[in-house]
Amino acid sequence: MGFQVVSEDEALQLPQEVQRLRLCDFDYRAIRRAFELFGISLIDLEAIAVAVFDHGEAPPQVSDRQFRFDYLERRIRAENRLSAFAYRAEGVPAEMTRLKAVVESAQGVDAPLMVMDSAPAAVLGATYDPQVAGVGRKLIANVGNFHTLAFRLGPGGIEGLFEHHTGLVDVLKLERLLRGLADGSLTHAEVFNDHGHGALVLSQEGLPLGEGAFDVAVTGPRRGMFQTPAANDGLRPYLAVPFGDMMLTGCIGLLAALADKMPELAEPIRVSLSGSAHGSPPWELSSWQ
Repeated sequence: MGFQVVSEDEALQLPQEVQRLRLCDFDYRAIRRAFELFGISLIDLEAIAVAVFDHGEAPPQVSDRQFRFDYLERRIRAENRLSAFAYRAEGVPAEMTRLKAVVESAQGVDAPLMVMDSAPAAVLGATYDPQVAGVGRKLIANVGNFHTLAFRLGPGGIEGLFEHHTGLVDVLKLERLLRGLADGSLTHAEVFNDHGHGALVLSQEGLPLGEGAFDVAVTGPRRGMFQTPAANDGLRPYLAVPFGDMMLTGCIGLLAALADKMPELAEPIRVSLSGSAHGSPPWELSSWQ
């Protein structure tokens, strides 16, 4: 395509007329300028929350798929809640290189920063859909462009999960994996040997399907997989729409995680998120004015 990759040293030797483009996951200054065109100021923010998907930097001879799943398991065993995958800027693990790159790109921004894995953020946001919130134990799947991450949640927190590559599953395989996660029979080897990341079941108490309003709550850009003809006789999906907007599911999850990670901001955030039952978005409530 006409691109040539060079080292940092070689780049310094290029003529000055060569245009330099700075690429990063989070360009606060560009975002701020864009909002200013619409009369919205992003100066004096209380906090900034950013989500990206991070495989982590696996050591030599270690599978990056296994490394990613080992990380997910460690976080759950250390802190059994979805906000375990969020960090204040100073607490990002060294191996999570993309999260750390976001922190580095935000240097000089005068606001506390929290970063989070994007898939758990979307799942956490889905829990604020009133239909989903009203169910005690549930399956939630985030069907992303490249990765599908599904959680089984209960009153005590995360009861199990699996992560696979979206391009390697169709709706029939995905439903089979979800049924295995629900009844506790899904194994790590079943997913990993199929070139996925893996599976973890923490509770053998099965989650009955076929009861209530839905079997699995679904979010993510490829959620339409559950609306294909092949899915007609399978699990009963529910497309989560927290505050009436599926496109902001991850943003709602980021807000919820921010309340956990920055207790000084928790009260106004949780008050605003409590409006989900009435369909009022957090930004329309008086606590944020």
